[in-house]
Amino acid sequence: MAADLDQLQQLLNTLLSTDNDTRKQAEEAYNNLPVDSKVTFLLSSLCNATLTEEMRAMAAVLLRRLFASEFMDFYPKIPPEAQAQLREQILLSVQSEQTETIRRKVCEVAAEVARNLIDEDGNNQWPEFLQFLFQCANSPVPALKENALRMFTSVPGVFGNQQANYLDLIKQMLQQSIMDSANYEVRFQAVRAIGAFIVLHDKEDNIQNHFSELLPAIVQVIAQSVEKQTDDALLKVLIDLAESTPKFLRLQLETIMEMCMKIFSNDDMIDSWRQLALEVLVTLAETAPAMVRKVGGKYIASLVPLVLKMMTDIQEDEKWSFSDEIVEDDNDSNNVVAESALDRLACGLGGKTMLPQIVQNIPSMLNNSDWKYRHAALMAISAVGEGCHKQMEVILPQIMDGVIQYLQDPHPRVRYAACNAVGQMSTDFAPVFEKKFHDKVIPGLLMVLDDNANPRVQAHAGAALVNFSEDCPKNILTPYLDAIMAKLESILTAKFQELVEKGTKLVLEQVVTTIASVADTCEEQFVTYYDRLMPCLKYIIQNANQQEHKMLRGKTIECVSLIGLAVGPEKFIADASEVMDMLLKTHSEGDLPDDDPQTSYLISAWARICKILGKQFEQYLPLVMGPVLRTAAMKPEVAVLDNEDMEGLEDVDWEFISLGEQQNFGIKTAGLEDKASACEMLVCYARELKEGFADYAEEVVRLMVPLLKFYFHDGVRTAAAASLPYLLDCAKIKGPQYLEGMWAYICPDLLKAIDTEPEPEVLLEILYSLAKCIETLGAGCLGAQPMAELLRILDKLLNKHFERAVARLEKRKDEDYDEVVEEQLADEDSEDVYTLSKIADILHALFTTHTSSFFPYFDQICGHFVKLLSPERPWSDHQWALCVFDDIIEFAGPECAKYQEYFLRPMIQYVSDKSAEVRQAAAYGCGILGQYGGEAFAQACAEALPRLMDVINDPESRSPENVNPTENAISAVTKILKYNNKAINVDEILPYWVSWLPVVEDRDEAPHVYGYLCDLIEANHVIVLGPNNANLPRLISFFAEAFCQNVVSTDNPVMGRILSIVRQIQNNESMFQACINALTADQQQALHEALRAQPTN
Repeated sequence: MAADLDQLQQLLNTLLSTDNDTRKQAEEAYNNLPVDSKVTFLLSSLCNATLTEEMRAMAAVLLRRLFASEFMDFYPKIPPEAQAQLREQILLSVQSEQTETIRRKVCEVAAEVARNLIDEDGNNQWPEFLQFLFQCANSPVPALKENALRMFTSVPGVFGNQQANYLDLIKQMLQQSIMDSANYEVRFQAVRAIGAFIVLHDKEDNIQNHFSELLPAIVQVIAQSVEKQTDDALLKVLIDLAESTPKFLRLQLETIMEMCMKIFSNDDMIDSWRQLALEVLVTLAETAPAMVRKVGGKYIASLVPLVLKMMTDIQEDEKWSFSDEIVEDDNDSNNVVAESALDRLACGLGGKTMLPQIVQNIPSMLNNSDWKYRHAALMAISAVGEGCHKQMEVILPQIMDGVIQYLQDPHPRVRYAACNAVGQMSTDFAPVFEKKFHDKVIPGLLMVLDDNANPRVQAHAGAALVNFSEDCPKNILTPYLDAIMAKLESILTAKFQELVEKGTKLVLEQVVTTIASVADTCEEQFVTYYDRLMPCLKYIIQNANQQEHKMLRGKTIECVSLIGLAVGPEKFIADASEVMDMLLKTHSEGDLPDDDPQTSYLISAWARICKILGKQFEQYLPLVMGPVLRTAAMKPEVAVLDNEDMEGLEDVDWEFISLGEQQNFGIKTAGLEDKASACEMLVCYARELKEGFADYAEEVVRLMVPLLKFYFHDGVRTAAAASLPYLLDCAKIKGPQYLEGMWAYICPDLLKAIDTEPEPEVLLEILYSLAKCIETLGAGCLGAQPMAELLRILDKLLNKHFERAVARLEKRKDEDYDEVVEEQLADEDSEDVYTLSKIADILHALFTTHTSSFFPYFDQICGHFVKLLSPERPWSDHQWALCVFDDIIEFAGPECAKYQEYFLRPMIQYVSDKSAEVRQAAAYGCGILGQYGGEAFAQACAEALPRLMDVINDPESRSPENVNPTENAISAVTKILKYNNKAINVDEILPYWVSWLPVVEDRDEAPHVYGYLCDLIEANHVIVLGPNNANLPRLISFFAEAFCQNVVSTDNPVMGRILSIVRQIQNNESMFQACINALTADQQQALHEALRAQPTN
C-alpha cells in the first residue's frame, strides 16, 4: 500500500505540471482510479503535513470536487464504521490544520460532505457536524471561529428541517462573531456567513426581520474592508443581498448608498472597487426602485454626473476609425460598465427620476471641447431611451436638435456616437421618430455615408439607416428611395472594388445589409433597382469564397432573399432557381461547420424563398431540410463549474447562472440563435407548404415536441409550440389514423409544457398553439384523461390570475408605493389579461368543436368565470368572461339556458358599461342571443333593446374608441329584429335602425347589417323604402359606403345580394341616376368597381 501511495503522490505532483501533455496523462490516470481509492488517497494526502502545500491544496480541491459530483455513488456503499471514520477524519483535519490556505480548503471539503448528508426531507444525518460548528464558533481560538463561519457560508442550509429550533443559536453565533472587535478576519467571515444565510432565505420575511438588527454591524464591517482594500468579497456579498433581498437592507439604505457613493466618487480607488460600489447602487435601483426613489432619491442627483464622467474614460486610439476588424471594448472597461449602468438605472428608476438628471447634465457635455465628453453625452442619450421612453417622447424635437448637428462633428468617434444615438432612437421611438424627423435624419446619415476616410463611422451610418428604415412607414421612406439608393449603389461599387484591391470589407458588409433593409420596407417600389443590383450581389455570392468573406457572403445571401421577397415572385422568378442553386452549392460543397456564420443566413434565406415560390419550393425540400434539421436539433454544450473554476473565467460565448452553494451552471450560447432561427424556418415551411411538407411532418414533430422544454432559449420553445398546429394540418393528407398517432405523441407534452412554462410570454404562445390544435383536429381530440388534465391546468391558471390580482393589491399597500410602481402594476395587469385571453381562445376552440358536449367539463371551471363577471372585478375580467359566455351562446344555441342564471343579467347590464371593450363583448352577446338563443330568450332580447339603443344614440358613439362597440350594438339590434322579434314591435324600431346606417368599421358584423337591409328591400318593406321608394338613393349610398370602406368581402354571399339589388335599380334609368347623384365621387367609383368586379351570371 505504501508503494501505491508513493505512486499516487507522484501522480498528484504530476497533476500540478505546467506541461500540458504530462498533465493530461496524469488526469487520465487519475480519472481511471476507482472512487474509493481516490477518496482514501486524497484524504491521506490532505492530512500529510510532509507533502508540499501545493500538493495538499490540490488534494483538497480534487476531494471537494469528487464529493460534489460522486459522493452518493460511493458513500452509501462503504460500511458504517468506515463512514464514521471518514466523517471523523474530516472534522479532525478542520480542527488541527495549521496552514491557512489548506484550512480554508478543508473547510470546503467538510461543508461538501455536510451538504450531501442532508436528505431530501431535510434530515441532517451528521449531527456531530452541527455540534462541531457551534464548538468552533464558541472557541477562544480565532482560526476555529473562522472555520465555523467558512463552513456555514458554504452550506447555510445545514440545519435542514431542524433550523427553526436552532434559529436563536444561529443568530447568537453570527452576532458574537460580527461583534468580535479583536479579530477582523472573524468579523469578515461573519458578514459572508450572514449574507449566505439571508440569501438562502430570500423569500422568508420572518427570518430576515429576525436578523435585521445585525445589519448596522454588517455595513460597518463592509466599510472596514473597503478601507483595508485587501479583499473585495464583502462588497460582492452586498451585491448579492441587493439582488436577492433588497428590503432586508432598507433600514441601512442611506448608510449603504452613502458608502458606495464615497467609493465610486473616489478616483484614486482601484477601478474594480469603484465598479463594485456602482453595481450595488444599480442593482438596488433594479430590484427595489421604489425604495431607492423614496429613501435614497437624494443620491441620484450626484450619482448620474459621476456615471457620465466615467463614460468619458476612453482610450485614444489613432487606428480606431479605419480598422476593418471591429474589436469590441472590454466589458470591464470603465466606459462600458458606466454606459450599462446608466441604461440599467434608467430602466430601474424610470424616466421621471432619471430624465431630469440627463437633461441637466448632457448639454454642457455636448458643448465640451474634449471629444470624450461629447461622445459620452451622445452614448448616454442612446442608453437611456428604453428606460425614459415615455418622458423622452415628449421632448424628442429638442433632443434631435441637439443630436443631429453632431453627425458633422470634427471627431470621427463623436460622429459615430451621433449615428448610434440616431439609430437607437429610431428603434426606441418608432414609428413616431421616423414620421417626425425623416427630413433631418435621412439627409444627415447619407452625408455621413460619404465619410470614406473613416470606414467605421461610414459603416455605422449604414447601420443607423437600417434601424431607421426597419420601422419607417413605407410612404415616408419611398420619396427618399432614389437618393438613398444612388448613395448605396455608389458605395457598393466603390467598396467592392476596394475588397478586390485591398481586402477591406467592413463597409461592404454593412451596405449590403442596409440595401436589404430598405428593400424590405419599400417592397414593390424597389423593383426599379433590381436589375442593377442583382448581378453584383450574385457575383459576390459566387466568388466570396475565402474564410474571411463568410460574413459578407452570408449578408449578401440575406440581401438577395429580402430583395426577392420585396419585389415579389413575378420579378424574382427569373433568378430564383439560379439563386437557390448557388445557396445549395454553398452547403453541399462547403459542408459548413456548426459555427459558420453563413448557416443562419442560408436557413433564413431559404424560408424567404419558400414564401416567394410557394408550392414551387417543394422541389428543394430534400436539399434544404438536412441542414435546417441539423441546426434545429443542435444540442448546446453545458457545464457545471464550482466557484473556483469560475475564477478568472471570461468567455463571451458562455453564460453562467449560480445554482447556489458553490455550483454554477453554464451553457454555450453561441449557436442558440441559429437553433431558434432554424426552428422558426421549419414553422414557415409547414405553414406555407401544407400537405407539400407532409413527408417531413413526423420527423419535425419528433424534433419539436421535446423542444417545448428547451429552457435555454425562449425563441426555441415559442417556435416549437407554433409549429404543432401547422404540422397536424400537414399530416391530414396521410389519413385520420396517422393524424391520431401524431396527436397522441404531441398532446401529453403540450399539456405538460403549459403546466410548467416559466415565462409568461412563451406561455401565451403555447396556450394559443393548443387552441389551434383543437380547432384543427375537431371534436373528440381530447380523451377523458387529457381533458381532465387540461381542466386541472386551466383551473390552476385561473386561480393564479386571482392570486396575482390580490398580490397587486398588497403591493399598493407597500411603504414605498408610488405612481411609478402603479404603472408597473398596470403592465403586470395587462400581462395577466393576455393569459386570460389565451385561456378564452382554448375555451373558444373547445366550444367551437364540442358545442354543448363540453358543458360537463366546463362546469368544473365555470365558477371562475362567474367570479370574473362580478362588479368589483376590473373591466378586462368582465370582457373575457363575457367572451366565454358569448361562445357558449353561439355554439350551444338554446342549450346555453343552462348558464343563464350566471350570464344573462350581467350581459344586459354591461351593455351600458363605461369600458368600450366590455360594451362590445356584451352587445355582441345580446346579438348572438337573438340569433342562436331561441324563443326562450325573446323577453331578454326585448329587455336588452333599450340599452343597446342608448349606446348607439350616445352623442360620442362614433368616436374612434366607441365605434366598434356601437357597430356591435347596431348588429345586435339587427339580429334581434331578424331572428328573435316575438317580444318587440319591429316596425316601431326600423326607422331608428335605418337612421344608424351605414356601418363602416366592423367587418365581422357589417354583413349581418347589410344582409338584413337586403331582406327588407327585397320584401319591399314600405317603412324602409319610403313612399314610392323615395328612400332608395339613401339606401344605395349605404351600400356604396360599405364598398368604399371594404367592410363586405367579395366572397361573402351578401355582396351578391347587394349587387343584384343595385342591378335591378339600374333597369330604371331615372331612379338609378337619382341614386348615383346622391353619392360622393369616392362612393360612385367604389360602386362602379364592385359592379365591374362581379359581372352578372
